Amino acid sequence: MTALTQSQFQSRFQPAPPPTRALPTLPRRAVLGLPLVDCGRAQVISALLSGQIRSVCFVNAHCVNVAARDRAYAAALARADALLPDGIGIELAARMAGGGPLAENLNGTDLTPALLRRAAEQGKSVFLLGGRPGTAERAAARLARDIAGLRIAGTRDGYDGVRDSARALAAINASGADILLVAMGVPMQELWIDRHLDRLTPGLVLGVGALFDFLAGNVQRAPAPVRRVRMEWAWRLLQEPRRLAGRYLLGNASFLARALGRSLQAAGREAVIKRTLDIAVSALLLMLLAPLLLGVAAIIRLESPGPVIFRQTRVGRGGRPFTIYKFRSMYMDAEARQARMRGLSDREGICFKARNDPRVTRIGRILRRFSIDELPQVLNVLFGHMSMVGPRPALPGEVAAYPDHAFERLRVRPGITGLWQVSGRADIGFERMIDMDLAYVRSRPLLLDLLLMLMTARTVISGRGAY
Repeated sequence: MTALTQSQFQSRFQPAPPPTRALPTLPRRAVLGLPLVDCGRAQVISALLSGQIRSVCFVNAHCVNVAARDRAYAAALARADALLPDGIGIELAARMAGGGPLAENLNGTDLTPALLRRAAEQGKSVFLLGGRPGTAERAAARLARDIAGLRIAGTRDGYDGVRDSARALAAINASGADILLVAMGVPMQELWIDRHLDRLTPGLVLGVGALFDFLAGNVQRAPAPVRRVRMEWAWRLLQEPRRLAGRYLLGNASFLARALGRSLQAAGREAVIKRTLDIAVSALLLMLLAPLLLGVAAIIRLESPGPVIFRQTRVGRGGRPFTIYKFRSMYMDAEARQARMRGLSDREGICFKARNDPRVTRIGRILRRFSIDELPQVLNVLFGHMSMVGPRPALPGEVAAYPDHAFERLRVRPGITGLWQVSGRADIGFERMIDMDLAYVRSRPLLLDLLLMLMTARTVISGRGAY
């Protein structure tokens, strides 16, 4: 998906003057109309410290809800140099939009200390602005203790410390700080930065929300296991139920409804029906086949060492990579041995298939014969990586060798089944497979999807072309 330009984003909310600075060249992706940075933490930190970027806002589900009703805040976001994705809500919205997950969750609580560690190595200093009286000082002391060599240029609270804007600006500028952290909460911190950025001398200004409270010990952060499963919002809700109930319970529901509505609007009627069908069928299959899946997993583990599930990178819609799930049907060194077996392929073209592949285990031959090894891909369908019906998901190396016309098959999600699968599978040559996939991509009637799913059952039972 192509990221919106700054002017397009502004038109979604409130018209705003165009920025006087050129938009920094970081990868971006449009999520809910917001041009969010879409790259890893290391690349972001390098850009922030290089002078490319002056103002940074972290965007989570709450921010999106606030922007929908606060035109001044939406305009401030539009003028920011970089919007960084923060939290599970934004990731879900990105997935709903059909583009897969963003590169990384760039929340301010984790990214800012990492940024300051790099800044300390470069001899840069930081000023902390915001929080209740005493909070910025305690946060600064914690940062100085945790990050060797970090220079604290100064601190100022977010109450009386900012009541007189001229004095606050004078204190910040006189400190000689290279980086300014502003912790006043959404939307106040973004509005303050937007209003005063042109009169600030620090080269980098970030709105960091509750970071000072975490560092000062005012609020206990969620344990690492809770953060890993992306449930930090629930931890915050348990700590402050009265203050945060509206934000997290009603707010999350409102955000998800907004994300779903936008994704449905963008997808079109047929795409919505197809996606709904995918979710319903994959969820039903998971429930019905659970005993079989567990039994197969146990047999695989008994026959040969190694993980039950085989994970491999494949290329999905729009050329985006994703991890495909299959029951492991080969020995653990199968991929390493494939390069030595290229001459054994039974199929013409760039896709490798060998009827008597020595890398396949005994149970693996049975799983492949009846396509049972493909069953974990219902998880890929449920997660939105794949569809029940679509072109075969290709390997990155295969895509790199595609002739030009074959790239059209990447316009849609790859499928568990399709025209190629019900017409002979591995007995079909590469060029014929491409012709079938392109015919499907150019038509895609829902009735054909239903027919192909029914035909798949017959093909699986016959085992034709499966090896």
